[in-house]
Amino acid sequence: MTSTARVRALQADDRARWDELWAGYLQYYQQALPEATTELTWRRLMEGRELWGFAGLDDGGRMVGFAHYHFHLSTWSPKGYCYLEDLFVDPAGRGRRVGRSLIEAAYRAADERGIERVYWHTENTNARAQILYNQVGYLTPFLQFRRRT
Repeated sequence: MTSTARVRALQADDRARWDELWAGYLQYYQQALPEATTELTWRRLMEGRELWGFAGLDDGGRMVGFAHYHFHLSTWSPKGYCYLEDLFVDPAGRGRRVGRSLIEAAYRAADERGIERVYWHTENTNARAQILYNQVGYLTPFLQFRRRT
């Protein structure tokens, strides 16, 4: 096992595999999105103006995970923050440092912009992911609230 999995920017020819992984990610979180939202997400990832993505590759070069991130302004920081919005590794690809490598790639992208804060969310029941997250980051005391609809 290598200490770091290979990570690269998402590319247009990743679409079919990304679709498979995206479906697995949505299934894990028991979510269904309109196809138009998935298409818009992919288009934004490919444009690389608002949303960026990485592909995590296994030893054979097959995409086994992805990370999506974006930058936003902050009233508390002149350079803003980086939000790691989506992170997913195929269950068959887990335990090979792919998730860690994807997070570290987001850290590097933020560093290139001089941004110190990279943050993300997960469900409080996602214990396996939290093992990794506690190694590469720390849990804050903030809770998330949402608008009632």
